[in-house]
Amino acid sequence: MAAKKNFVLRIDEKTYAALEKWAADEFRSVNGQIEWLLHRALRDAGRLPKNQPDEPETPSDPQ
Repeated sequence: MAAKKNFVLRIDEKTYAALEKWAADEFRSVNGQIEWLLHRALRDAGRLPKNQPDEPETPSDPQ
């Protein structure tokens, strides 16, 4: 698994609640959902490196 960078993300309660529900609907942690969303946005914008896999690796430890 590739090394991951840790950082703090501050979001409002309503946004977090929506992310939490969406993540639960797709059997992901909130952290995994945010990572998936960011990866998809970067892919759609054409900003991923050429050798980057199409989907991010699934985290082994759910949050």
